[in-house]
Amino acid sequence: MNRYPRDMRGYGPTPPDAGWPGGAKVAVSIVLNYEEGGENNILHGDAASEAFLSDINGAGMWPGQRHWNMESIYEYGARAGFWRLHRLFTAMDIPVTIFGVATALARNPEQVAGMKAAGWEIASHGLKWVEHKDMPEEEERHQIAEAIRLHTEVTGEPPRGWYTGRCSANTVRLTAETGAFDWISDTYDDDLPYWIEVGARDQLVIPYTLEANDMRFATSPGYIEGEMFFQYLKDSFDTLYREGVEGGAKMFSIGLHNRLIGRPGKMAGLRRFLDYAQAKGGVWFATRGEIAAHWAAHHPHHRFERPSQMSKDRFVERFGAIYEHSPWIAERAWEMELGPAHDCAEGVASVLARAFRTASDDERLALLKAHPDLAGKLAQAKRLTADSTAEQASAGLDALTDTERESFEALNTEYVGKFGFPFIIAVKDNTKSTIVEAFYRRLANSRDAEFAEACRQVERIGWHRLQDQFK
Repeated sequence: MNRYPRDMRGYGPTPPDAGWPGGAKVAVSIVLNYEEGGENNILHGDAASEAFLSDINGAGMWPGQRHWNMESIYEYGARAGFWRLHRLFTAMDIPVTIFGVATALARNPEQVAGMKAAGWEIASHGLKWVEHKDMPEEEERHQIAEAIRLHTEVTGEPPRGWYTGRCSANTVRLTAETGAFDWISDTYDDDLPYWIEVGARDQLVIPYTLEANDMRFATSPGYIEGEMFFQYLKDSFDTLYREGVEGGAKMFSIGLHNRLIGRPGKMAGLRRFLDYAQAKGGVWFATRGEIAAHWAAHHPHHRFERPSQMSKDRFVERFGAIYEHSPWIAERAWEMELGPAHDCAEGVASVLARAFRTASDDERLALLKAHPDLAGKLAQAKRLTADSTAEQASAGLDALTDTERESFEALNTEYVGKFGFPFIIAVKDNTKSTIVEAFYRRLANSRDAEFAEACRQVERIGWHRLQDQFK
């Protein structure tokens, strides 16, 4: 069984309206990463100094050495940047979610006290601010547990949210498996929260951002002045706000770091944006915990039978009749690379059509011949499949006058005599009159052209049948 785990579909073309409290057009989530004291440092038992997200251009890790300049920049975030931001957010009464590295929180008790006094949400940002991509799964699982333990010891409460950041391919699954978190944020793939299924666990994911993020002051291409940061935040906010006005309220995450946005020139752009957003009205500034609680209450998860996870027998049982009397189509489709993108009508329609298109001409001809005549003898004898019966009835073909029936019989006879297979048309796209018009028009086709048209109509009929199944 060939299965592809990545979810390229998400909510598809019709995402839900978030329905934020008070009819807010957009929810703004301010995240402040607290990493100072948890970064790579030989004092922390690491092999080298830190090299990530600082104002040192082209910084590299120094194996076995302390990097005094790098340490000093991180210390600025703790000593000055944090408190500048604390004053800003508390004065503006804007709630904040802290992504707190557990070892950093343990080394910064006054800052933790300031977070708690402000009523901020303190989520976990892992045990240490280090790379996890090469970490063995069991070691990462151990570090997650240790981060929860230390976080609880330092703050007095276990974290209810999680974001590793420098994560591995296992991080989302491992954090979900703990069952400890109302939300996790190690994805960047949507503008709305969504649910994932990890075993028996229904886990809420609140996607984060790396672009509406002050880390771009330390990366290239990036921001070089506060005004650029303000303009990007404003443009993002305005777009999301407009979507909210149109009935598709979204979430806007903003990622911040004490040692970056906490510098005076950079913070000026942030302040300008906050003033702009607060003056706009119809904005819900919320912690991620508040967003999670709203989503769980108003958009709870509902499991359903996923085609990509079905056994072959179940897949054929469910979809074997979509192509008339041809379960082999479903059998071949099941063998293809299926994934979350196929857990919907369009997804199943795609793989069934691919199986049909790659069949031999003889196989496709046999499938065409498996279709009944329109308003023919099988319909009169009530021997059609349930799908065919409903489809023909939708265009009134089950209630023809004697004259109409004679006309259809004559057209069917002429068509089959010329092409060697029944006239096939997606009845649900048509009326009785347009079906008759198509009969006459298509009788003028060449055999090759009509074979191709009949095959297109078979696919369209299958598409309609799947729409009904996925209602």
